[in-house]
Amino acid sequence: MSARLRVAVLAGGRSSEHDISLASARSVVEALDPARYETKTIEIGRDGVWALSPTPGPAGLPAAAHESLPIPTSAAPRALGGVDIVLPILHGPFGEDGTVQGLLELADIPYVGAGVTASALCMDKDLFKAVLRDRGIPVAASVTLRTGDAVENPFGYPVFVKPARLGSSVGISKARTATELDEAVELARRHDDKVLVEEFQPGVEVEVGVLGNREPVASVVGEIVAHADWYDFEAKYAEGGMDLIVPARLPDETTAEVRRLAVEAFIATDCEGMARVDFFVRPDGQVIVNELNTIPGFTATSVYARLFAESGISYPALLDRLVEFALERYEQRRALAY
Repeated sequence: MSARLRVAVLAGGRSSEHDISLASARSVVEALDPARYETKTIEIGRDGVWALSPTPGPAGLPAAAHESLPIPTSAAPRALGGVDIVLPILHGPFGEDGTVQGLLELADIPYVGAGVTASALCMDKDLFKAVLRDRGIPVAASVTLRTGDAVENPFGYPVFVKPARLGSSVGISKARTATELDEAVELARRHDDKVLVEEFQPGVEVEVGVLGNREPVASVVGEIVAHADWYDFEAKYAEGGMDLIVPARLPDETTAEVRRLAVEAFIATDCEGMARVDFFVRPDGQVIVNELNTIPGFTATSVYARLFAESGISYPALLDRLVEFALERYEQRRALAY
């Protein structure tokens, strides 16, 4: 291994969250200490082509590539040759769902974040809820509609309709009538052949970062105030779409419960490295887990980084710790007999 760790940052990807990934990756590349890391960026296009650059461009990502590799092919791991660790800064399908993680496992390369099982599980809202229910962790009630199933809603209105395996609120609708429900299911089915109709949860939306492997820790709790009817794609990513209030305006005992459940959800789903856990706190004080993101938005101003900055861990230090956790996991797994 060279004096500096050779790091490959995977950016872009095939999902609708491609541009969000590029923004996250730019911030990561700019924050990695050049005295400690030798960084190269691999940008995956919406068409699945991997583009390699000899050195990062001024904004952290290449202006042009010197080589392209179509994915999937047996040559894919060659794009990762000569690196010590990979940071998959990818969001949504084909990046956050265990597919890239499986490729990195086959290539025998350490990587930051959740492994194959946790990535796939947390991407699938239906299976994620089932695991948490089994562990006694409260989640919103929902029904799952598969291809050919009639539209079903036992909860009254409003309800949320979601593709089971997508992120960043893409394809999600808030339905207030039967007509809107049918339209919402039709929209969600354009993105996934498994759709959730979920009971509406009134109250405050809060988020918590989790960091670590065997002994994960939770950040301070942040409160999301969306400048819209609900926390949709525009509220998440448009300038001024939401306010993050840190610490969240919650009683101390509720804050403690949110942080406890964040760590429990992280462990229950076999996560490692990092995750952001999203909650609803109902008016009666009950805490409900909404979802868990294994690769949250990762710019310096994203919620995950801001929550840990408020917890005393700077953005560059956060990246250092994630690299350390990834290498720790890799060495532990290498010691196992197969």
